[in-house]
Amino acid sequence: MQPLASSSKTRNITVRAISIGLILVVVNSYWIAISSELWYSVFTAVSLFFNTIFCLFALIQINFLFQRFFPKQAFSPQELSVMYIMMSMVSTISGHTMMMYLVGTLTHPFWFATAENEWQSLFWRYIPSWFTVSDKAILTEYFRGESTFYTTRYIKAWLVPMSAWSAFIFCLFSTLLCLNVLIRRRWMEEERLTYPITQLPIEMTMNANSFFRNELLWCGFGLSGTITLINGLHILLPTIPMIPVKFHEVGHYFTSKPWNAIGWTLVDFHPFIIGLTFFIPLDLSFSCWFFYLLSKSEKVFASSMGWHNLYLNERSVSAWIALGLLAIWTSRKHLGRIGKQILMGSQAKGKFDESKEPIRYRTAVIFVIVGFLFIGLFCYYAGMSLWAIALFFFVYLAMAFGIARIRAAFGPPYHEVVFVNPRQFMTVVLGSRMIGSANLTIMAFLYPFTRCHRSHPMPNQLESLKIAQQGDMLNRRLMWAMMSAIGIGAIATFWIYLSIVYKYGASAKLHGWIAGIGWETFNPLQSWLNHPSSTDRTAIMFMGGNVLFVFLLMAMRHRFIWWPFHPGGYVLSGGAWSGMFYIWNAVLISWTIKWFILKYGGLKAYRKACPFFFGLVLGDYIIGCGWNIIGLIFNTPAYSIW
Repeated sequence: MQPLASSSKTRNITVRAISIGLILVVVNSYWIAISSELWYSVFTAVSLFFNTIFCLFALIQINFLFQRFFPKQAFSPQELSVMYIMMSMVSTISGHTMMMYLVGTLTHPFWFATAENEWQSLFWRYIPSWFTVSDKAILTEYFRGESTFYTTRYIKAWLVPMSAWSAFIFCLFSTLLCLNVLIRRRWMEEERLTYPITQLPIEMTMNANSFFRNELLWCGFGLSGTITLINGLHILLPTIPMIPVKFHEVGHYFTSKPWNAIGWTLVDFHPFIIGLTFFIPLDLSFSCWFFYLLSKSEKVFASSMGWHNLYLNERSVSAWIALGLLAIWTSRKHLGRIGKQILMGSQAKGKFDESKEPIRYRTAVIFVIVGFLFIGLFCYYAGMSLWAIALFFFVYLAMAFGIARIRAAFGPPYHEVVFVNPRQFMTVVLGSRMIGSANLTIMAFLYPFTRCHRSHPMPNQLESLKIAQQGDMLNRRLMWAMMSAIGIGAIATFWIYLSIVYKYGASAKLHGWIAGIGWETFNPLQSWLNHPSSTDRTAIMFMGGNVLFVFLLMAMRHRFIWWPFHPGGYVLSGGAWSGMFYIWNAVLISWTIKWFILKYGGLKAYRKACPFFFGLVLGDYIIGCGWNIIGLIFNTPAYSIW
């Protein structure tokens, strides 16, 4: 890669910052993994990661001391930002949202195979030897614990699978990063999307002195922090009353038909969700809770009519694909100009100034091509057909662009979509019989990358580029820092997980989902192989209708300013297990507060109130992570904010 920026611009990302960032990558990898699996405290499920904000907050407090006593050694805002970005990169890999699923999936089919489920005869022959470890003697201590990974026997057994999957993660995530480079200018500078999730870290790093002197910030911090402090004390001393801000299930109160069809319904009052939602545009936050309640009404109506299947997951995956394709379609002219610039060079009309990009467009395209070639060859040599690889990653990329677009434009605090993934789409549209046993088996191992999309790398990378843009950091060194964090983070996280499971035992002392995730991917595989299915035409009709509905919502939004329903809110609320499943009530509360402030105070009152809602987020995050650290130090369960 050739340097594009001036030397002064490149120097604002120092070697010192990258070195400290790499140390923090390993530290955060361990912290996320041990918290997720030992006590099931999930840091990376929400859009703004708990651990990264806590570490950034700690670094800023240390920096205040440096500014006072060692001013020449103090970190610049750009140095703080690059450390935060590197921690964000590893956080998309670690924890309960990707690596835990992958490690748990790799070992599952061999340890849990029995004569009854017939896994050995059904699909063992389709699993490449370099994918995982099949020797039960190696896996015994993995599941039972009371051992150590640091033996020649175990390291030698895991070296090839760990290297192969770490390389796959690095190539996939780096390819998404280069795609973000290609789309960045369009979404940041031409459309000027708001990137709400980046507002707090930008304020903390770029305006630290004024930000932390705001009284409203500390009022919000005190309110949410006090709640989290009291709830943490309740865990240690049950006589102290708990303030109920977590999930409360109310669906069980509806016992008669058709009302009992609403199912499991949670009500929550998380302060940080209320704080983050405050920065979402009103039309989106309204659409989120409106469409969630509409889906509940739809279930009640279906029950009253005797309908048994609403195809919620199938409709959801089609909606996400439609949203992603719309995001690409609206950027087609921008991408076309990039293509002409790459092909024609200096002769291209309307040439972009590439000095404002972290790498040249030609370099980014080469990385994308090489990355997808590696991914394709990885899957091909594992046993997938070329057409299945192409279709799987087409759906994956469409959903990735849709999620990145939603996060860039509206910043939802949570966007989980379980059972909405390329495998689901392919088995519905084509049927498991047409896909074939080998393709289905390899897709079972790719399931961890598509299970719930909570800490999806693409939106986090795009938001990191936005933070870099605000700090005038879009240069070659930033790309090396981000890619280094991804590469080292992948290896470190894999290694750390193996260390943890051999010590505690995946089925013994660990309370996460590492021993159970395999059932979620291999039970459907067993069903498809035993009972091959054909194309589900009814589901395809629902999916097609849902795509048209998304297009209708988008068209109405562009045609009528007053139109209150946003397709983003619809896709976030879709699916049998969507992101709004957990937070709809907090979103409704925050929407109501923001509506009143804008209605009766206008933009001036809104801007004045922003620090208070930043404080709600910070108080919950800082005190909550503090309780987690205390629990790890004393090896005891502690209060978890999520």
